[in-house]
Amino acid sequence: MKTNFNLSEWALRHRSLVWYFMAIFAVMGVLSYLNLGREEDPSFTIKTMLIQVQWPGASVEEMSKQVTERIERKLEELEALDYTKSMTTPGQAIVFVYLRDATKGRDVPNTWMRVRNMMNDIRADFPPGVTDLSYNDTFGDVFGNIYAFTADGLSQWQLRDYVERVRRDVLLIPNVGKVDLIGAQDEVIYLEFSVRQNIIYP
Repeated sequence: MKTNFNLSEWALRHRSLVWYFMAIFAVMGVLSYLNLGREEDPSFTIKTMLIQVQWPGASVEEMSKQVTERIERKLEELEALDYTKSMTTPGQAIVFVYLRDATKGRDVPNTWMRVRNMMNDIRADFPPGVTDLSYNDTFGDVFGNIYAFTADGLSQWQLRDYVERVRRDVLLIPNVGKVDLIGAQDEVIYLEFSVRQNIIYP
């Protein structure tokens, strides 16, 4: 007649072995805890890129046939491509490039560089008037702090110069990867001409 295995009885008969495994598991637990990730915003790779191109004055049909479709056809040559989505409006086209889930994170930057090279290859095929393509592949950037600067008695360019100095100092801090200025006004020179013309009669 078979008897059921009694774990408690076996543990009492092999106390030294049980204590040995308990000590091993406790050490492994402590080491795992010490090596546990503690990032507030863990790094991860977003496998999406945005391509934006403008053609002032073009209709939706012109933009779609001569720009958007050419971009999407060229992107079909990309091995890691999963699919694309596009939004075409008069004078502007936006193409979203999605990579396959199997694409490794370390290969994504090189893939985005290849996308840029592919777009440069077809740049000459676009109609005259199409502006340079712009790319956005930094969806994964995380901003930890946002600071607003105001100053009474300073002009916009003086305030911007001060913020630029702060930006340079912040970039020297360890583990700071990127600092963006939002809302800064660029310097502009306006030339105003009088619509009246002096006519001198002889």
